[in-house]
Amino acid sequence: MNDKLLQYIKSKYDNESDWFVQFVGEVSNQQRIQDILAKKEYLSGQHKIKFAPSFQYNGKEFNPRRIVLQYAKTLLNFQSNYLLGNPITLTGNEKVVREFQSVYKKGKYDRINLKILDKLLKYGQCAEYVYMDNSIIKSKLIDPSESYPVYDNENNMLAFIEAYVYDAISYFNVFTDNSVEQYTNEGGSLKLVGKKVNLSGLPIIYHSDNELNEVEGRSDLDDWIEILDSMEDLISKYTDAFYKYMNPIPVAIGQQLKGDEIPSNIVGGGLTLDDGSDFKLVSNGLDYQSFESIYKTLLQSLLDIAQVPAVSMNKTDVSNLSEQSVRLLFSLANVKAGMNEQYLREGIEQRNDKIRSLLALQGVTFSDNNYETLDFVFHYNMPSNDAEVIENLKTLNDMGAISLETILAKNPYVNDVNMELERLDNQKDKLGNNTGNNDMVNQMDNTDNEPDNV
Repeated sequence: MNDKLLQYIKSKYDNESDWFVQFVGEVSNQQRIQDILAKKEYLSGQHKIKFAPSFQYNGKEFNPRRIVLQYAKTLLNFQSNYLLGNPITLTGNEKVVREFQSVYKKGKYDRINLKILDKLLKYGQCAEYVYMDNSIIKSKLIDPSESYPVYDNENNMLAFIEAYVYDAISYFNVFTDNSVEQYTNEGGSLKLVGKKVNLSGLPIIYHSDNELNEVEGRSDLDDWIEILDSMEDLISKYTDAFYKYMNPIPVAIGQQLKGDEIPSNIVGGGLTLDDGSDFKLVSNGLDYQSFESIYKTLLQSLLDIAQVPAVSMNKTDVSNLSEQSVRLLFSLANVKAGMNEQYLREGIEQRNDKIRSLLALQGVTFSDNNYETLDFVFHYNMPSNDAEVIENLKTLNDMGAISLETILAKNPYVNDVNMELERLDNQKDKLGNNTGNNDMVNQMDNTDNEPDNV
């Protein structure tokens, strides 16, 4: 433990050996965990409408409709796949990129990134621990409901506690700068069952913005649940009204012929009335226009707040759009993706720094340890008019106003510019001639090779 953590334990917990147990049990931490667990239950289908009480109708107990709309999952899936539907591309120094590409491929980091963003959107934060397993660098994601970061008064993380219960036994993993200690209360008393050297330091905390707390994120669900509850309440009550109030009541007006009685089941039966009399079925009318207006307003508000274009939810019919029109339709989605990108970028930069340290332990070092030798690019999964983009690139190339590298960077079919340049060079060597930009562009359009992605 470092001096700051020792001082923290001394001043707040009087050097108690079970200080981490007390920390986990603090009210603020338990409130945060309960909020995360409530969101997990919501995503599993336990919505407010499910607890709507039954009531008396016509002297009998009536169980109302409880219609659940899982729009939240659809919106979350859209946001995560819009940003990471196309894998992240590493750029920079060729040697550094190749080493990191190997690490990312072995560690399956493209899947890790998707899981991080998914938890970030659902719960506002996620923890990632980078470690080495038989010379393979991997990452472990710690569930937000089991994560307890320890901060000092300056919001510097001093330690990290992973706490969970399995089969009525509590487990605690205490992460410090240089060690990972494992505790359990199996047998009735707390005891240390393992201690390992920590090569990568404290876990990485990904979190979104929160106006009330700089070190804790805020779930996107907090902005959607009230609207979704209103939509579920509205459609459930309208369905109840349809079945309750659309039952017609027979009404006879005037003198009925003697001996004729109104049959209890009027459908298929005959009825004879005296001259000047009338018979009709009276029922309540439902104002479906009002329902439709309110429901559409709530749905559009939900899409606006979630920054999801209506066209992606099949709410708008479009065709033959230009590239600029597509960008306008997805402008809000790009804004949201840009914010999510910043949350991920901050954590991935820390991850890359830890990977450098672990590679150095394996004897893999680089001449420059600064971040300038390595960067990464996100490719938003936005629909585009590829034919129009390629035609514009070809026009610029004919004018001599664009370089081959920029053409490849803007090409919708190329994700890794450096790899594609290398392939073009190899292809040029095989052909035995110098190929100009025009020929390269034509080759690029006709090739079926796909670049290696991270």
